[in-house]
Formats: sequence, C-alpha cells, structure tokens
Amino acid sequence: MRNKYATLWIWMCLCPLALDYKAPDADSGHAAQILLVAPTFAAALALIFIAPRFREASPLRRFVTLCLVLSVPGSLIAQFVQGNDFGNYLRVVLPFLLFLLGYAMACHPWAENRIGQMEKALFWANLICLVFTFVFGIATGGGMGGIADVRFRIVSVTLLGLQGVLLHEFVLARRFSPFMLAVFLGTVLVELLSVTRSLLVGTVLLFMMAAWMSAPSLRYLLRSAIRTFIVSIVLGAMGALAVLSMPSVSEHWMQRFTAASNTQTGKDPTTITRLAEIKDQFDQVTSSTQSLLLGEGYGHYYRYSPQYLPDLAGQISEKDFYAIREWAAGHNFWIYQLFAGGLLFGLALPLAVLVTLAHCTLAYRRWRAKSPGAPLLPVFGRSLLLLAALPAQSIGGNPLGPRFSGLVFGVALGLTVATYCRLHRQLDAKARLRVEPVTPPPSARATAVAQKPPTQPPVQPPRPAPFASAAARGSLKDATGSEPYDADRTRDLRQRGMPASA
Repeated sequence: MRNKYATLWIWMCLCPLALDYKAPDADSGHAAQILLVAPTFAAALALIFIAPRFREASPLRRFVTLCLVLSVPGSLIAQFVQGNDFGNYLRVVLPFLLFLLGYAMACHPWAENRIGQMEKALFWANLICLVFTFVFGIATGGGMGGIADVRFRIVSVTLLGLQGVLLHEFVLARRFSPFMLAVFLGTVLVELLSVTRSLLVGTVLLFMMAAWMSAPSLRYLLRSAIRTFIVSIVLGAMGALAVLSMPSVSEHWMQRFTAASNTQTGKDPTTITRLAEIKDQFDQVTSSTQSLLLGEGYGHYYRYSPQYLPDLAGQISEKDFYAIREWAAGHNFWIYQLFAGGLLFGLALPLAVLVTLAHCTLAYRRWRAKSPGAPLLPVFGRSLLLLAALPAQSIGGNPLGPRFSGLVFGVALGLTVATYCRLHRQLDAKARLRVEPVTPPPSARATAVAQKPPTQPPVQPPRPAPFASAAARGSLKDATGSEPYDADRTRDLRQRGMPASA
C-alpha cells in the first residue's frame, strides 16, 4: 500500500528513542521520556495499519508471534496474581512492549524501497545513540578524568547491534569504506574505554558468527576466519594504542583482570553479585508451584542471596548487602524471564529468539551457497547479525532493559522472520520445481477440460470384401470376361434340369 507519509513514520518510529537516556533517579526525567516514547508508538501503529499482509501461512512466523503474545500480553496474568506495584510494572514491561511493537511493524512483506528506508533509519538511529550516549555520559560523569564513574554511562545500549551490521559489510558483503571503518573503530574504542569484558566477548562472538555464515564449507571457513582475524587484529591494535595513551584506562583494565586476586576471598566481586542476584530470583520463582508456572511478574522486588555474602567479604558491608532491593529488569536476561513470567509466559520470548536464530542462520548458509544473488539475501544477513547481538549482549546485562534496545531488537526480529518467509517461498519453491513435476491447480485443470473439444470415436478402416485375399492369390476364377446375364436362357435351362451356370 502506497502512502506518502510512510518514510516520515519510519524515521519517527526509530529515531526519537535514540536520544533516550537514563535519568539520575527514579523520580525525574519522566516528561522527557514520555515525549520520546509517544511519537514512537504513534508512528509504529500507523506503519502497522498501512503495512502489506502475507497471503501464505508460515510456521516460523506463527510460532514467533505466539511466543511474543504469550510473553508480553500474558504478563498481565502474573501482574494480577502477584499484585506488584503497577508503576514499576509499566516501567519494566515498556521495553518488552516496544519489542513486540517493533516486531509487529517490521514483520510484513514490505517493498524493497521501504526495507531500505528501515535499514537506513536503523543504522543512523544506532549511530546517533552511540554518539549521544558517549557525549551525555562524559558530560554527566565529570569528564574523562573520572573514568571509574564515566565508564558506566558511555556505552550505547545497541553498540553490539551496530557492530553486527558493520560486520556483515566487512565479512559477508566484503565492502569497506573509510566511514564504516571509522564507525567500527569508534565502537571498539567505546568498549575499551568502558572497561567492560563482556562487550569484547560479544564482539568476538559476532565475528565468529559472521565468519561461519560467510563460509559454506570448511575451506571457505578457514579463509574467512583468517580474513576476520586479520581485520580484528588491525582494529584491536588501533584501539589498544588509543587506550594505552590514557594511563587511567589501562590502569582500570589491569584492575579488572586482577580483581579476583585483590580480594580477601579470591573471587571476582562482579561475578559474585551477578550470581547472588540470579540465586535470589531462582529461589523466589521456585518457592511455589504458582510462582513457577506464572512467575513473579515484571517489576517484582528481588535482592542478593545471603548465600553469597561471605564471598563479598571486604567488598560490601552486611548492612548494605541486605539493604539492596531492586525491581528493575535483572542483569541476566534468561533467568529474569523465568523469574518474571514463569514456565508459561517467561520462556516463550527467549525460545523464539533462539529458534529464529538457529533456523534462519542455517537457511542463510544454504541460500548463500545456492543463490548468492537473491535480492533480499543481504537484508536477511544484516537483520540476522543485528538480532544475534541480543544474546551476545545478554552476557553482561539485560538487552531488553533499555527502551531503545527493545525497539531495535524487535525490528530486527521482525525483519528476520519476514525476509525468511519471502526467501523460503522464492528460493525453496524454485528448487522444488526443478525436481518435481508441475501439477496445475484444480481450477486450471477444470478450465482446460472445459476448453478441450469433445473426443470423436476412432474411425475404423473399411473392411475388405469377402474372399479378397483369395482373389489376390488367384484361388478364384475371375469372372471379368463372362457373358452378359440373360433371363430367358436361365429359365430355359431350369426347365431342362440343368444349372443356370452351365
């Protein structure tokens, strides 16, 4: 469906939340955040109304849609049962609602020019978020001198997603431009300045996935891995040189690597706090059958498990340890989904993401080997790597905690499922036609039968005269030269008792 405002709505849907920020406390910044979310909701709903519809059913699309409906609208059941604070519930469920909205907007058979506009808006929104978050974090954190406070504020919530799109261009499409290289180098610098090990691990995993997607066989995989390794070494060396020029950053990296050895218990405090959070959430959700099935609900309070208090000796006091009480989305995406939604509503969303990634990645490798020039194949690859950033980012935190990342990953899931359905119909159906006979539909067969003229019975050849074969062999005397027939002579011979032929 053509609409002259579709381009405007695409940019209105994706770009405002790129300027989203984390307020310094829970009681401020609500007006600005509402002004950023409202145009996103309005534009996404407008795009859903004008979007084209699929005519054929798809098992993957049906499965993913069912999982998202169970996870997001189904969370109302746990909310009514548990009776959590409704304001906390709305704040926590909003990124998941944006995830569902982004999926519903993108999972349609959009025209190629509309898909190009969505990808362009996604790229620039991620880049705006990268720059804005970095500048805003430095401005509110006291500058680069206080790296201990700044490093928590300068990381974009979709940094790994932006890297995934760039890795598609470098590894799969083999397109290099100074602008793209500069942007990727900027993302690596932010990772190094933030002193976050999980981000570096996520980047390495995205590199490995891109290399595996680009190689249909082991020989090509080795070549792609070598090429990827060389590019990563060059960019890593450039980033390392930039970091070494800042003594405070290199000092913090050394502290991160030696954090466990500098404590009384010999354990990394960050890892211990994450395990303590996971333990308390797991204990709460398994405390009763009702909680295990329905979950504790989004916005439910949790704390650190007392089991890990001895492991934090010297790092936190007992009073401060028991004073911790949080309601925001937990750091571990997978456990928090079980904690909030239980077995019925919580596991559906992670299952949808993992099944989509596994199924679509295998399909991409197969189609890239057989039909590398398919029009929608690059879109499929970019959306896959953007979606793969969700589990990669879950190593260090919850990727659906911030609002903007929820919207971006929802759009990535929608584009992945939609392009898979279209490519599956085009490429796999074409492959089946090469090996199977073409059977016209019943309506076509009925039309052909109606137009065919009635069949006449076969004309039998004329039967030969009696004794024709014998006459041909000369067995019978030819009567060609006999006298003419005389009736009086015949009657006279009968009167004499002689035959008429005498």
